[in-house]
Amino acid sequence: MNMKHVFQPGAEDAPTLLLLHGTGGNEHDLLPLAQVIDPSAAVLSVRGNVLERGMPRFFRRLAMGVFDEEDLVFRTHELHRFVNDAAEHYGFDRSSVVAVGYSNGANIAASMLFHIPGALRAAVLHHPMVPRRGIELPDLSGVPVFIGAGRNDPICAPAESEELQGLLEGAGADVSVHWENNGHRLTHTEVRAAAAWYRMNVGEN
Repeated sequence: MNMKHVFQPGAEDAPTLLLLHGTGGNEHDLLPLAQVIDPSAAVLSVRGNVLERGMPRFFRRLAMGVFDEEDLVFRTHELHRFVNDAAEHYGFDRSSVVAVGYSNGANIAASMLFHIPGALRAAVLHHPMVPRRGIELPDLSGVPVFIGAGRNDPICAPAESEELQGLLEGAGADVSVHWENNGHRLTHTEVRAAAAWYRMNVGEN
């Protein structure tokens, strides 16, 4: 397994939370979120394999908000293979993985939804962008998705969040959007909203 990570086992039959940090983060950053969202879940928290000026990321970008699409696709499949290998190594249910990502981590989680059928049981996307345009998405029927967005987010404009919602819903996903006015920051209220959504859509299924 070629990605730095932390694994924490969970209760029997509980989902596994795949934690994906933002630019400059690491595999420890989002561990507190897992305790809020589902303290009984197993946790697989991963560090991105790409460095930008020394800051870990999950894929390269050409400029702010401009993704290197070739690298995005490559890194998406790299992460998917890693999760498959981790499921075999640690013995968790691969079909019950829920991504929880922030910013760059949310973008690669969204890319998994866009590119790989069945990659995720559900996804919590904090301040994501549209990973790619002009492609046909797999059937996402029955996949619940939470999007945390900022009406005054300087990195991810509201129209970006709304476009992502539309694309996911067009592929059959059940999307809920939570709006805040705190820019690109991930706030306690947003995390609590994600936890409440999770209990309704994932945790009690």
